[in-house]
Amino acid sequence: MIASTLISGLALGSMYGLMALGFHVTYAVSKTVNFSQGSSMMFGAVMGYTFSVTLGWPLIFAVIAALACCAVLGLAVERFLVRPFARRGSDAWLMATVAGGIVLDNVILFTFGKEPRSFSSPLAENAVDVFGVGAYPLQLIIPVVGLGIALGLALVTAHTRLGKAMLAAVQRPETARLMGVDTQAVIAAAFAISAVFAGIAGLLIAPLFSVSAGMGVVFGLKAFAAAIIGGIQSAWGVMLAGLIYGCVEAVTTAYIGSSYTQIVSFSAVILVLVTMPNGIFGRAEINKV
Repeated sequence: MIASTLISGLALGSMYGLMALGFHVTYAVSKTVNFSQGSSMMFGAVMGYTFSVTLGWPLIFAVIAALACCAVLGLAVERFLVRPFARRGSDAWLMATVAGGIVLDNVILFTFGKEPRSFSSPLAENAVDVFGVGAYPLQLIIPVVGLGIALGLALVTAHTRLGKAMLAAVQRPETARLMGVDTQAVIAAAFAISAVFAGIAGLLIAPLFSVSAGMGVVFGLKAFAAAIIGGIQSAWGVMLAGLIYGCVEAVTTAYIGSSYTQIVSFSAVILVLVTMPNGIFGRAEINKV
């Protein structure tokens, strides 16, 4: 039973980690985050369902189109919900992104409908044997995708011009501008990437659960918890924290009961933040004077 529980936990945790990577990307570039990240996840799943099931597109084209829609959503969030406030040095972007997520959830509710819909996938139909227990292939693929994206993000950040520009945009914005880096475009790209990560998480998890207008609310909250626990400045930290969070949640559900899952998991969040305010893998910022 423990093997089955951990497989489920790793799949769920990888989804949290992917969304948490989105929080990391925007924070690393602009010191802001998109609190409608859960809505971006839902949007990706809904658009994937619409293109694939409703319109009958081949799955690969449906996925590409859904992620493109998520990227446009991320650009819109940065342009209309974050940039106007961040330019004035205001923290109102926090409430603006929350409100934007609520608006999007309700727009989808009225257009897509409130009833959950099944998004079938051949990867979530026939279980395979893993260490003597049955698991869907999709449950095994999700952690691989999540860790692969985390690795890719780390390599891009460390070894590409775009990655270095993203870091310079927040660390040395004036110097970056003098070097020809369009810092505003870099920030916008970070929000687009963040929304795409959330969309990937939504598309991966949809066949294991269901697609609905409200599916992203709790997932988004838990992903932000993973980002804080892992240390939002560390890409590997937030990914590993997501995996740990998912496993803790799965073990609690299996051995204590689903009624206690939220109590145990969020109590663990409080405990970590009390003992390690910067997260497990985070570091305190040094303010130079």
